[in-house]
Amino acid sequence: MEKGMKLKVRKELDARQQSNIIKLKGSLISKGYTEIIHILDQDDEFHINSFEIGMGTASEVQEFITAFIARENLAESISIFK
Repeated sequence: MEKGMKLKVRKELDARQQSNIIKLKGSLISKGYTEIIHILDQDDEFHINSFEIGMGTASEVQEFITAFIARENLAESISIFK
């Protein structure tokens, strides 16, 4: 069974933030956590990026994303959406 995960991404980003968020998404795909990421508008400020992950990897994926956000100082730009 698969589980969904969502990321809340700010629309207004500087070049560094945008590059790092693209790296995060690419890493999620290249590590095999997901195959595709869907992007929807939430409002004027944010996009919601959603993707399916395997049940066994949900906590691993969440830890990876949380560590990436902290390492790249992206807390104001992207967060896990619940």
